[in-house]
Amino acid sequence: MFSREVCSLFLVTLLLLTVTGTKEEEGSCSADRAKAEESDGSCSADGAGKDGKSCGCGSNALNRDAKLDKKTTKSAAKNEDDSDAVVESEEPEDSRKGMVEIPAGKFRMGTDEPQFPADGEGPSRPVVLDGFLMDTMEVSNAQFKDFVDATDYITEAESFGNSFVFFGMMTEAQMEVVNESVAAAPWWYKTPNAYWREPEGIDSNLDDRWDHPVTHVSWNDAVAYCKWRGKRLPTEAEWEYACRGGLENHLFPWGNKLTGKGGVHKTNIWQGEFPTNNTGEDGWMWTAPVDMFEANKYGLKQMTGNVWEWTADYWNTHHKQDLKKNPKGPKKGTDKVKKGGSFL
Repeated sequence: MFSREVCSLFLVTLLLLTVTGTKEEEGSCSADRAKAEESDGSCSADGAGKDGKSCGCGSNALNRDAKLDKKTTKSAAKNEDDSDAVVESEEPEDSRKGMVEIPAGKFRMGTDEPQFPADGEGPSRPVVLDGFLMDTMEVSNAQFKDFVDATDYITEAESFGNSFVFFGMMTEAQMEVVNESVAAAPWWYKTPNAYWREPEGIDSNLDDRWDHPVTHVSWNDAVAYCKWRGKRLPTEAEWEYACRGGLENHLFPWGNKLTGKGGVHKTNIWQGEFPTNNTGEDGWMWTAPVDMFEANKYGLKQMTGNVWEWTADYWNTHHKQDLKKNPKGPKKGTDKVKKGGSFL
């Protein structure tokens, strides 16, 4: 019995989404895919890097209390599991369209050989999950627009009046209005008026990106979208199980090598010297359309790369090795788990 529907939502501050949901209960959504590298266990990577703090792109440093290299303004937004502030409406008629059944099963979550122990991916532990439904692709800008048009929803980035943007995506005119960057990741610029519809701030638009994943979406925004769809964010365990596509002990949803036969790229990540030179060998300099690249064995696309994806769980680095059924993260915490990787 497939009792859950999960929604996929993504971020890359740019923030983006994926959605999962339930047939008989509230559905579920997952947003935010982090960068996957060949040295990472992509399906379980939460974004820690060689410094033990970051995957390298610095996206884990992107929060409203991040230390900036100049004048800093701190703002705090509510980040509660059951926020009453989100907009709810009748479930759209096509809420299950574009979803696939993820079968119930048992798998080993995490790894005994973490590349970055600070990620909290170890140890490997047995997990049993009920079946659920999951969106096959990330939430596109066009889909998010439908939500905004139907509800008049205002994202948190709009409320704050700014969001973080990767400097390589910005024009000279856009960079002229920026005077702050993240101290721990100076390639992320705090950009006025950047939000989902204008991803790089002033003079940016979605004219050729309506089929790309929506960005600048906070966890609260993702939850609001999922509720509107009659779904929910997936748990970390559900996300990882779905990402693996039935494979065990592999680095990627398709195997252990980053590229396929003939060097064919299977995901949208950075090629070249980060953060100054992206060669775009995979065909995309920044985000890619949500329907690009080969799906995993469950029929899910871009479970690694393109954009980070949100999950429902709070981040936790301490895990017991006993068998868990349908596990959820801790009841309290400071950060939500982001999975999968981004184009960075």
